[in-house]
Amino acid sequence: VQLQASGGGLVQPGGSLRLSCVASGRSFSAYAVAWFRQAPGKEREFVGAIRRSSGSTYYADSVKGRFTISGDSAKNTVFLQMSSLKLEDTAVYYCAATSTYYSSYYYLGEVSSYDYWGQGTLVTVSS
Repeated sequence: VQLQASGGGLVQPGGSLRLSCVASGRSFSAYAVAWFRQAPGKEREFVGAIRRSSGSTYYADSVKGRFTISGDSAKNTVFLQMSSLKLEDTAVYYCAATSTYYSSYYYLGEVSSYDYWGQGTLVTVSS
């Protein structure tokens, strides 16, 4: 399974951007897909995740109310709609997928829970 993230770019504070994560390869049976981000000099951090079967979502407090994750199962694509962007949202954004069922949302926020990773797409928020 390969994940391809795209849609990054330069945006002004307060602006919006939509990232896409497309899965290809063998039959994609991931249980959950997540977005993480990594700013220069910082550790990779959880942004949000979606359980593919139920469509339920889970977000980091820092993006709650501003970011929305959705999925298009027919196209094996997950989107990250980002609004009201802030300077501190600047980072490389990665999508990741796991085939493991986690009953607790805690594990969906952990880097180690994911088996597959995309290459990352850069989002720069600047005036």
